[in-house]
Amino acid sequence: MKQTKLSILFPRQDEVTYREIPEESWHDLGMDALTEKVAAQPQEEPLLRRVMMSLTADPAVAAFRSDVFDDILRHPEIRERLMKLLDKVKMFYDYGVVNRHEGDETGIWDLMHRLEEYHDYILTVEAIRECLSDKDLVSEGLTTLRDTVEQIYQEKGFAALRKDVEEMRVAASEIRSLTVGINLNDRFEAISMGLVSVNAKPFVKSSILKNFLASVSPRDEIRKEADWSGSYNYYPANTEVGLLQSVGQFVESSVILRNPLAAMSLSRIPAADGTANVPRQMDSAASMLTSRIARKLRDTLGQYLNVSVKEIADLIPELVFYTRWAEYIEKKQKAGWKFCKPQARLNRQGAACMKAAGLYNLKLIATEKPENVVPNDLVFDPEKRVYVLTGANRGGKTTVTQAVGQLFILAQSGIPVPAESFEYDPADRVLTHFPADEDKTLDLGRLGEECRRFRELFVSCTPESLLLLNETFSTTSFEEGYFIAADAVRAILGRGTRTIYNTHMHKLAQDLDTVINTGEAEGKAVSLVAETREGKHSFRVVIAPPEGQSFARDIAEKYGVTYESLTASVPSEN
Repeated sequence: MKQTKLSILFPRQDEVTYREIPEESWHDLGMDALTEKVAAQPQEEPLLRRVMMSLTADPAVAAFRSDVFDDILRHPEIRERLMKLLDKVKMFYDYGVVNRHEGDETGIWDLMHRLEEYHDYILTVEAIRECLSDKDLVSEGLTTLRDTVEQIYQEKGFAALRKDVEEMRVAASEIRSLTVGINLNDRFEAISMGLVSVNAKPFVKSSILKNFLASVSPRDEIRKEADWSGSYNYYPANTEVGLLQSVGQFVESSVILRNPLAAMSLSRIPAADGTANVPRQMDSAASMLTSRIARKLRDTLGQYLNVSVKEIADLIPELVFYTRWAEYIEKKQKAGWKFCKPQARLNRQGAACMKAAGLYNLKLIATEKPENVVPNDLVFDPEKRVYVLTGANRGGKTTVTQAVGQLFILAQSGIPVPAESFEYDPADRVLTHFPADEDKTLDLGRLGEECRRFRELFVSCTPESLLLLNETFSTTSFEEGYFIAADAVRAILGRGTRTIYNTHMHKLAQDLDTVINTGEAEGKAVSLVAETREGKHSFRVVIAPPEGQSFARDIAEKYGVTYESLTASVPSEN
């Protein structure tokens, strides 16, 4: 029973290359807080993070994922059934599958673990088949999964595996006790012992006095034969009672495995040792029993070494990924938030582009109502490659910068994006350069640290990347910062990387045509402004010359601190 390698998140794994988003960029874009909200339990957050931090510029992968997500979002009953499955296959979900190779020498506990793996494998195949069999699926990922699972289910080997696993698990679950026979000498010392029977009923405590009298009181009540009477009452030997204490320890240490395949085993105990060696001898007997059971399990499970349990098990976290995000998106849509299916360009020609309409930052969901959020439009095309974004403090510059990064990460993960429409060429990297933490600037100083980080990012950028700069080179004087920033933007423009540079240096935006757009690069740097209207933030970004002094003039006039306002009248003395 051999299956093709399955994945509904990572198609064509032998052809596609992935690069990981840096932790700093993940944090700068607010993605860590977002995945914590999406995860239903803490152990799911690393799963969401691992998938979303792995980027590929292959548009077919993004389209593949987006189609799978669309199917799962359209069919809430699939998600409901899958979540019920998680409660049944805890070993798959919590621990995954151990990689093994044919011929491995496995012990009893590893074999029992394999038995449970096969059980979860069967449940998963049956549940996925039930979920997908009657659905109008359109995605390549889920239709391939449905067809493959149906093929597995219909094979004779699957039916045989299900029968064997069910019988072995049922038999094991019925075992509740072992009957052990112990031979004594005249001094009540155990001289030999063995397994008498494996039982479906547990032994139960009865009166200590009754058991004691029935066992060792008058001589004529002592049984003449060594067979078992069938009674499940027992005398609980312990240190307080004292009688046959070592025998009690022997029984306690021997019941280490409940399996009907155990055969009788007898170990000779040297008379000279008395009861001192009972635990040691019982360990030997137990080892003999478990080795026989292990051989039986190995013989049975060995018939199914070619069953690809791991490939089915690996589907569980992938299904969890889609399900958790679908639950989140569906909930937010019902609350009035807009999301759209991203469209990756499959036949790209020329520079990597992007066209977003009505985009917004997902962080706003936690603090705002949908009707209060101002959406924005933004385009990267062959001409517009770098945006120098200026505007007043708290005017939405950082919010928009983050939102663009969020769009790419979500879209390339197959997740609907917070926008009215989004068409794009996937990025091979999403990189950010936000203000450095104080504790990282002790050796180089803030400017030195910023320069070091920027160079590292620039070296790794390609024309397919997305670079988001937030107040870069703002930790020094204006003159020094302007000089470094101008050179940096010119270099970025020459590389063709899609870039947003959010800065307070209005002069940089004013001098684009005279200082930046003077080389041979096909693309241009463009001034983008977080505009104000009548001195108030509009939270809308538009392509326009920087407001700079005009906005400052509006604020000064509003609060009466222009030269004319201040000198128009002399304040009266109190």
